[in-house]
Amino acid sequence: MKVGIVMGSKSDYPVVEKTEKMLAKFGVEYETRVISAHRTPDQAHAFAAGAEANGIEVIIAAAGKAAHLAGVLAAFTTLPVIGIPVKSSTLDGLDSLLSVVQMPKGIPVATVAINGAENAGILAVQMLSLAHPELRDKLKDYKKEMADAVMADDAEMQSQK
Repeated sequence: MKVGIVMGSKSDYPVVEKTEKMLAKFGVEYETRVISAHRTPDQAHAFAAGAEANGIEVIIAAAGKAAHLAGVLAAFTTLPVIGIPVKSSTLDGLDSLLSVVQMPKGIPVATVAINGAENAGILAVQMLSLAHPELRDKLKDYKKEMADAVMADDAEMQSQK
């Protein structure tokens, strides 16, 4: 099982790195690339069109500003594509969010929050779990870890009163 992660610019890597860490936590292989929808459209096309043949089962695309990367990749593949709108200095990431989420009929892109890299990784793992059931137990364990952490925080707050 493998996820293709594509970022529109190397400057997006601090966001993308969180996706990589989440995928690694679940033992999911990934390949990370820098490909621009606008500056290297031929490479974007080649990556998306060849992704399935290269063993990729889900694509995650992170981009800021005009953020067309996820949509361009989705246009050239039937694999699920998850878009991460990256916060830009111009409009605080709202421009990126709207560029990723407003896709035309027939070219869907699942979209997470602005800079929502961790959720992109988790969503990819959930998608992969449909074909790889061993991931379901890992997802259940992860949710239990989160719940346990909240309960520990609550207990600590209650003991301070």
